[in-house]
Amino acid sequence: MGEESFNTAASSKHHMIGGDGPNSYARNSAYQKELLVSAEGLMQELIWKHLNFDPEKMKTFRIADFGCSVGPNAFLVVENIIAAVEKRCKPEDEVPEFHVFFNDVISNDFNTLFKLVPASRKYLVAAAPGSFHSRLFPKGTIHIAHCSTALHWLSRVPEKVCNRGRIHYSGAGKEVIKAYSCQYERDMEAFLRARGDELVSGGLMVLLLIGFPDGYTLASDSSIGQAFHILGSCLYDMAKMGKISEEDVDGFNLPFYYPSPTELKALIEANGAFSVERMVELGAPMRRNPDATTVVAHLRAVIGVLLQEHFGKEIVEEVFHLHLDKLLKKPNIVDHTHHKETIYFLFLKRNSY
Repeated sequence: MGEESFNTAASSKHHMIGGDGPNSYARNSAYQKELLVSAEGLMQELIWKHLNFDPEKMKTFRIADFGCSVGPNAFLVVENIIAAVEKRCKPEDEVPEFHVFFNDVISNDFNTLFKLVPASRKYLVAAAPGSFHSRLFPKGTIHIAHCSTALHWLSRVPEKVCNRGRIHYSGAGKEVIKAYSCQYERDMEAFLRARGDELVSGGLMVLLLIGFPDGYTLASDSSIGQAFHILGSCLYDMAKMGKISEEDVDGFNLPFYYPSPTELKALIEANGAFSVERMVELGAPMRRNPDATTVVAHLRAVIGVLLQEHFGKEIVEEVFHLHLDKLLKKPNIVDHTHHKETIYFLFLKRNSY
């Protein structure tokens, strides 16, 4: 088909903790919910302004949420989108039938997700498992696409990264940072190419991405950099205790990259399928000085599976206990002065074919 292929075996590990237990993503995704709520008004305003609604041609309206994970947040955003589309309908128009597709990697806990589907929903639902770095739907079939706080996940850790003493590119050398940047560029190109094929002409796409301002390289003094630095130190502490090998820690790198607005704009422009109708900063909910316990719970819900896959499930509990102990001893680490990251809200429109 001429499209870039990706290692689905690697990307299939990139999912949150499932179920609805105390460590699950469903119970530890309050930050993500805050972002969706903060973007709600802007999203509805822009859908009203830019949606090319034709009641004669849009008897069925298809929405896709990419990187939906598990929990009630997925349904919150879908209901906001549907409310905006309904407002766009004139009183004499027939409201279309809404089909909603929830996408995440094949190992995502779709069972728990669909147990939470609201009984009062106004739409039909379906799962669309697979990597969002590849095509998932027929060409020209999706009217609105949405992806929130998922595009910092890389399809894989950059190959041949030598990053001893760290588990991420924050605070690393130029070669490591460049390797992460290049992998993100390839992944984002693939994401935009796939969505460009799937969206109808004039279709809309809403993206919420974690990033950093232009000219700021993710450093160890940022809240994200410090969280990853502490996690890495905990893993090396466990290696010194003989519970895991130092070689295994050296071989572990987190598959996250946080772009700048200039990087995002350049990638969208190079793709050529979309026009940027709006790009704004929403801030970041972490800036309200969360307590250490909440920070660790959130981190565990997001990356606990990655640790389990690499080191084994028997070490996960102790790693996060160590992480919490270190945060409690240095509470200033979660102070708002370290929160350099922000959330970028992008509203894109598919150019005419």
